[in-house]
Amino acid sequence: MAKSRGDFTEILVRRQILGPDQLEEARALERQAGMKMNDAIVKLGYATNDQVMSAIAEFHGLQFVDLTEVTIPPAVVELVPESVARENVVLPLSQENGALKIIMSDPSDFDTVQKLQFILNKDIQPVLAPREQIIEAINRHYGQSETESVDSMLSEFTDTAIDFTETESTAAGGMSDDSDAPVVKLCNLIIQEAVSLRASDIHIEPFADRVRVRYRIDGVLVERDSCPRRLLAPMLSRLKIMASIDIAEKRRPQDGRIKMNLNGKHYDLRLSLLPTNNGQSAVMRILDRGSIQVSIKDLGFAEDDFQRFQNIIKRPNGIFLVTGPTGSGKTTTLYAALNELNRPDRKIITAEDPVEYYLPGVNQVEVKHQIGLDFARIIRAMLRQAPNIILVGEIRDHETAEIAIQASLTGHLVFSTLHTNDAPSAITRLVDIGVQPFLVASSVIAMMAQRLVRINCVKCKEPDEPAASEIKLAGITKEQLASATFMRGRGCSHCNHTGYRGRLGIFEMMRMNATLREMTFKREPHQAIRRQARLLGMRTLLEDGINKALRGVTTLEEVLSSCHHEGE
Repeated sequence: MAKSRGDFTEILVRRQILGPDQLEEARALERQAGMKMNDAIVKLGYATNDQVMSAIAEFHGLQFVDLTEVTIPPAVVELVPESVARENVVLPLSQENGALKIIMSDPSDFDTVQKLQFILNKDIQPVLAPREQIIEAINRHYGQSETESVDSMLSEFTDTAIDFTETESTAAGGMSDDSDAPVVKLCNLIIQEAVSLRASDIHIEPFADRVRVRYRIDGVLVERDSCPRRLLAPMLSRLKIMASIDIAEKRRPQDGRIKMNLNGKHYDLRLSLLPTNNGQSAVMRILDRGSIQVSIKDLGFAEDDFQRFQNIIKRPNGIFLVTGPTGSGKTTTLYAALNELNRPDRKIITAEDPVEYYLPGVNQVEVKHQIGLDFARIIRAMLRQAPNIILVGEIRDHETAEIAIQASLTGHLVFSTLHTNDAPSAITRLVDIGVQPFLVASSVIAMMAQRLVRINCVKCKEPDEPAASEIKLAGITKEQLASATFMRGRGCSHCNHTGYRGRLGIFEMMRMNATLREMTFKREPHQAIRRQARLLGMRTLLEDGINKALRGVTTLEEVLSSCHHEGE
């Protein structure tokens, strides 16, 4: 197998997807972590699953298929029983001259090929596709899980008058682990469907006559079919049991955490319950432990901002502030920085409210207001733990800001977040909450505002002509228009017919220098600091977003909806 791995990597190098240095890094990770070469390349972010699988297929002389663009006829699907397809993670593609083309992810898995030949009594021709795509296609062609889906469950509940009082009482009595209970299946299917659609949140909202279920996908809420109103109490009881919280309490807000394992991946779901006029409303935040292992190069920085960011986070001391509204990706950016800095010779401590993702090798402390364990108290205690790097989840008050600044002045590198619209506003916000201007001037090394924009689906994007009003509002010049390649997704199964798949950051990075420190010390107004930063080369959020739209990464409409009011 070593030869095969080497050869498929040579194909990636020939296609200019991998460089020699990246190949060496992947080999080192392969040896250290004991993983396959193709997994190491994908984990490092140097190639996508599709690119790696395509190279492996070329080396083995096999066909490669993109399952997001293929529909398999039902007559062919029926040739392989669902239990066989799920157990072996394979899918039939077509039947030609008595031979059956079977889609699989490992060309060297001869045992599975022989097993399928015996079970199906046919000649098997392997065809390659990424494992994740095969699992999605199995769910799509055979049904979500054992031929059952959220739709079929909901129709069953709507068409039949099932009495759920018994379900709720048995749940209260600790009999909730019966996975055959209809509500247990429904809750599991809703979570599975949300994960397969890449949702970040599940919203279960009660109204007078129905229960609305919505998923937040790429920052936008998408409504699911409504559940019957009588399902609310048993669904909430089931979720509370999964999160180990009191199912009898219905009058106060409640919070809990659910741990799940889906398709071999670990997920944490943060459950929040809020009493409303029509009953308790539930929101589950889906936290994929794998997704936070993001690399800085994947955040969406322009080349010059990427170099600046690398230089800033490698400073020995000072404060680096990331600003933006809730849901703008601040936590992901800071975790990417911590991943970059997380080495055996550095001690990193975080104070978070709450701890969203668990980072290996990092000491994480959760704020608990009910026992007086707030940010200020945690920072004081963590300074006695001799850390090199500190992350403070959010600077909310004078005391937290003061202690964080003192920590940065005593030789620690401090990361934190603020809720401000742009980067220069962070200076005035710190002064407003009571920090002395000379302390801000001497401790803050840089501020970065950010937003998230949806990116065009790579499968269905095509050239686009934005409206004249959008071009005018964005202030795009004729020179920029001449070299622009505007793109927009027309919508396909890969992007759930939205035209967008995934999100990327747009950034406004302001590094402090002697001039800006002097202006901070003199309490100059925010607009004056902003103008000076622009003169020193700061790119605004709007400008960074427009640059991405001009390259066809996202649409002008998406950029303007995220940050049009930031322009000057």
